[in-house]
Amino acid sequence: MPDLIHDLVNDRIQTLHREAAEQRLILRLSRVERARRRVDRANDRLRVALSRQV
Repeated sequence: MPDLIHDLVNDRIQTLHREAAEQRLILRLSRVERARRRVDRANDRLRVALSRQV
């Protein structure tokens, strides 16, 4: 019985670690997407500014 409890605890710990890693990845991806949108907006502003120069 103690082995079963030990295995269940270890499985739960592994699940929590995996879920935490997934959350970190999701957070990184959302930061990258946000940065990409900022770059796109900056490129749009630059394109407009350059077209006014011509």
